[in-house]
Amino acid sequence: MKFIISTIYSVILLILSNNVGTAQEKNWSQWRGLNYDGIASSEQNPPISFNKKNNIIWSSKIEGRGHGSPTVHGNKVFLATADESIKTQSLICINRKTGERVWTQKVHEGGFPEKSNKKASQASSTPATDGRLVFVNFLNNGAVYTTAYDFEGKKIWRQKISSYILHQGFSTSPAIYKSLLIVSADNKGGGAICGLNKNNGEIVWKINRPKKPNYTSPVIYNLNGRDELIFQGCDLVTSLDPLTGKKLWETSGSTTECVSSIVTDGEHVFTSGGYPRNHVSAIKADGSGEVAWENISRVYVPSMIVYKDYIYAVMDNGNAMCWNSKTGKNMWRERLNRTTSASPVMVKDRIYAIDETGNFSVFSANPEQFKILAKNKIGDQAFATPVICDSKIFVRVAEIIEGKRQEFLYCIGEK
Repeated sequence: MKFIISTIYSVILLILSNNVGTAQEKNWSQWRGLNYDGIASSEQNPPISFNKKNNIIWSSKIEGRGHGSPTVHGNKVFLATADESIKTQSLICINRKTGERVWTQKVHEGGFPEKSNKKASQASSTPATDGRLVFVNFLNNGAVYTTAYDFEGKKIWRQKISSYILHQGFSTSPAIYKSLLIVSADNKGGGAICGLNKNNGEIVWKINRPKKPNYTSPVIYNLNGRDELIFQGCDLVTSLDPLTGKKLWETSGSTTECVSSIVTDGEHVFTSGGYPRNHVSAIKADGSGEVAWENISRVYVPSMIVYKDYIYAVMDNGNAMCWNSKTGKNMWRERLNRTTSASPVMVKDRIYAIDETGNFSVFSANPEQFKILAKNKIGDQAFATPVICDSKIFVRVAEIIEGKRQEFLYCIGEK
């Protein structure tokens, strides 16, 4: 009976997924959104100007620290956090309309790694949801684990993905593909990319990876008339069949360590990395390995956006960039914000970008001219990528209150 119910539910989800615009407008179900590209549906119209006293619908206090983005679905918002003082890693559920806490589930207790990059957190993964279960990754006790909860906060399953030798930290987020959950855990001990049965956590396929550190999250695009899981890092650009794990093609063209996720215009896949060298490259998406163009810009942490044959990026130093996606021609480069870790997000022809000090700028996606539409300020620290759905912006920031750091999740929109 449970199998029949699960099958019926999967069919319903498949039917609903055909209405991509509606789903994308109302929900933000995984890292970088429904299409993995950081672009919200154009039917939305979130505010351009806002601050703590203007266009704030609600704010919710978040214990601990985390750099993962919120995941929004239905009437719930999910967020991962870690409390260093009591060594817990938790999944939080918040009421989408009011900002009130619905439940908190302790996923792990203890097992924190001893050393990490000073910018890293113990909760840098963004949860993913299929509307029935919510999935979250954590590095704990020397291994990466994925755990699934239902919407009422009941744990359904947990799966170990790979042992993990810490280098800078852990940040990769899960991706949903049909009946599977795709999870990655590159590290110096030799990690893995896995396809899990999202209903019970069983490993359907597993690909071993090079013994190199890397932090990028898996994304799935339709290329060459088929769905391809595109992954960068460990000095490789890799394409896998997301349903089976079969290698479709692989080429050099990436740096060793990447944080950003690949983007595409359908003809190229665009990689960016920052160690051991800075680079942005356009690689033909046909599996030939041909590099169409390359430059040495540092877009190491924030992921890029592709829109109408142009690439828009916010570099780690806060500069905004625009390139022609076909030729690599630099259209403009201008100062936007300060040091930036969060990826930009886009709606209509507007790009929203927040830097590490809470400067939240909006600029125009116009290749002919750089134009700032608004300069806003939310919080004192910001590392998590904002999300946009239902004409609202959900953003995780920290404020320094009487010398103490306190995180908040803000819901920004027209009241």
